[in-house]
Amino acid sequence: MNKPYWLKIKPKIVYGEKLNRYKNLRKRIKDLKLHTVCESAHCPNMAECFGEGVATFMILGDVCTRGCKFCNIKTGNPNRKIDDKEPVLVASAIKGMGLSYVVITSVDRDDLPDGGASHFAGCIESIRATCKKIYIEVLIPDFSGRKDLLDIIINANPDVIAHNIETVERLSPEVRDLRASYKQSLEVLKTVKENGLGIYTKSGIMVGLGEQVDEVIQSMKDLREYKVDFLTIGQYLQPSKTQLPVKEYIVPDQFKYYEAKAKELGFLTVYSGPFVRSSYKAGKFFKGYKKLGAI
Repeated sequence: MNKPYWLKIKPKIVYGEKLNRYKNLRKRIKDLKLHTVCESAHCPNMAECFGEGVATFMILGDVCTRGCKFCNIKTGNPNRKIDDKEPVLVASAIKGMGLSYVVITSVDRDDLPDGGASHFAGCIESIRATCKKIYIEVLIPDFSGRKDLLDIIINANPDVIAHNIETVERLSPEVRDLRASYKQSLEVLKTVKENGLGIYTKSGIMVGLGEQVDEVIQSMKDLREYKVDFLTIGQYLQPSKTQLPVKEYIVPDQFKYYEAKAKELGFLTVYSGPFVRSSYKAGKFFKGYKKLGAI
């Protein structure tokens, strides 16, 4: 299908101080040879986020042990290879970037005994020790639903733990790797909320994969049943011809409807729109909340 006009809108242009910050951040990332999801995914929101001092870093390599049908990341067996110095390197790099908010995410690492949970915790602890005034969000895999591994990350005390359900329950087996499941993802979010005192939870849904409106609303209700705080809803776009095709381009008014409905259901903050991605305006989710302060 040809993209509709609302998906051909040019990304937001930044000026002045935000433009300088965007340029400086891109240069520093390149110089330090760091990997950001923002750049690798050619995210249309990159200039806006970088300009506001927000970036999303990927740890634990670029080979995923799972093969979700919507994702363009390489699938394979990393053979338990990790960079033990990565937590310190990432924290050191972030310190000089002037970031106010950072998102740390990763591929799935089922080849590791702990799925990479201790590596996540190490990154959080290193960033905390090095950067005194920064908020940390981690966008995590499901760790096969193991609560002991989730507790490793919870105990490192990030400000937000995000885990995406990705799609509605009916489509989950078609869209995601079969080792993932809709109910398992909900259980991950439930565990974080129950065990992570004061930690916000967040999830994301892609639309345009063939879901029905009532199914999206039911997914919202399912997330709210486990008191998930923040929600993103964005248009699925096929990364390459080998991934699932787009079934439908959702009109902007439908995204507005989803946003209004999500707020009715009690989500603290919702971003819903064609260009919205998991970490879109991540730092803005907390604006006005006294616990974390305004960013």
